Amino acid sequence: MAMAGRLRSGLPLLNRILRSDSLSASGSAVERSVLCPAFTSESSKHFATASGQKEEKVKVPLVLFGASGNYASALYIAAKKANALDKVESEILDLVEASKRSPTFSQFTKDSSVRAETRVKAIDEICGQAKFSDLTRNFLVVVAENGRLRNLDTFAKRFVELTMADKGEVKAIVTSVIPLPPEEERELKETLQEIIGKGKKVKLEQKIDPSILGGLVVEFGQKVFDMSIKTRAKQMERFLREPINLGTI
Repeated sequence: MAMAGRLRSGLPLLNRILRSDSLSASGSAVERSVLCPAFTSESSKHFATASGQKEEKVKVPLVLFGASGNYASALYIAAKKANALDKVESEILDLVEASKRSPTFSQFTKDSSVRAETRVKAIDEICGQAKFSDLTRNFLVVVAENGRLRNLDTFAKRFVELTMADKGEVKAIVTSVIPLPPEEERELKETLQEIIGKGKKVKLEQKIDPSILGGLVVEFGQKVFDMSIKTRAKQMERFLREPINLGTI
């Protein structure tokens, strides 16, 4: 476990930072970037920091709150500095998908009775077998050490929010009964693109939900455009249940 020993050598400082529930939005860039050396193995030899070395300042594209915001922001800063956003994102999402496919691994991540040493050893071995980068491995070891493996899916989602913002992408989720035909998908994407304007790119994600009966539900930014038959039927039902005012007829 020589590798795990090196990975754990810098955990105390990182643990103190990440155990807090929120990262102040008004915190300085230095305060945020101090998370990076703990993850970046290339320049710090697995969590060892060099005194007096000038750190590149990286600005997080979105302010995320809560513990998940802390972890995602820390990973983003480290990956951005290492020019490895795409690689880290791919590796984190691969592990999340593996967890969903494996009931045993999923249960392991949720079992709070598992000792920290066991969690760290298991994650270290998994990362080695998957040939994950040192940066991703270091991050996952910290997550395991802190007993946060059960939150990995949330951390991944928040991290993707940051990588999308970094690329200037805006996610739009369209829910329909059947997959949209290519032509309709293209038209919807073009419409959403016109709404956000130049400088950003729409990333469309399709979801299938027969319960909406027909039509579309589009989630875009903080807005939801519900054009489903199910919702229209409910609106019609409420309208029909309202008493009729004969004085207006």
